[in-house]
Amino acid sequence: MNSPLATGTRSYRRFHPAPGARSRLVCFPHAGGAAGTYTALSKELAPDTEVLGVQYPGRQDRAAEKGVGDIHELAAGVVEELVPLLDDRPLALFGHSMGALVAYETARLLEHEHGAPAAMLFASGRRAPSRRREGERKIHLKDDQGLVEELRALGGTDERLLAEPALLEVILPPVRADYRAVETYRHRPGPEPRCPFTVLVGDEDPRTTMEEVDDWRLHTDGACTVEVFPGGHFFVLDRTQEIAALVSARLRGLAPTA
Repeated sequence: MNSPLATGTRSYRRFHPAPGARSRLVCFPHAGGAAGTYTALSKELAPDTEVLGVQYPGRQDRAAEKGVGDIHELAAGVVEELVPLLDDRPLALFGHSMGALVAYETARLLEHEHGAPAAMLFASGRRAPSRRREGERKIHLKDDQGLVEELRALGGTDERLLAEPALLEVILPPVRADYRAVETYRHRPGPEPRCPFTVLVGDEDPRTTMEEVDDWRLHTDGACTVEVFPGGHFFVLDRTQEIAALVSARLRGLAPTA
């Protein structure tokens, strides 16, 4: 099970090498997030499941690259580097908020363009891909101060980063690109993934309703279950152990791919 990750890739970070892992989980961060968001989850799942955190362009060690303001383009870049890493282990995808959309589009590309279907998709903190809200704010068009205020209101971003002007010059461009990607996303008709979905949501998340979450079942030919956790939009940061237990239970027993 030697992996090309031993020499590194642009898009993936492996926090806890697990050469004997029975499955692999690719994790997609929220808007403005980075691969390191999933370090704690990786620790909980090792050594049975190897976690690969996706590092989007424009942040941290990819800061020299321009942020990508399109969900479909982000997914295509993820898939391009993921296909050579595939082996006989079941592959699952986990995405939170914007990451749920990137994970979903990644699943579509893997299955219908590369013949490599994912074994399972975990979509967290995001309404279904076909769900739109009329008159929704265009946060990516706000000035820098407006973008900072939005990040403060939503939570999930270290306040020390938002208070440092020099850091904001580095942080805000990829954040703006991420918001552009989410706010301009439109679901494209076409074949849906066949893998089962598990949808996670916080019971106090202002960004989703249960009706919007339930519509994820329209986007898979497999089973779709919804799991509700205490908390707001970033409940995932406070519920790592519970989420790891859920993921482990769902991945247990998956058969190796042919």
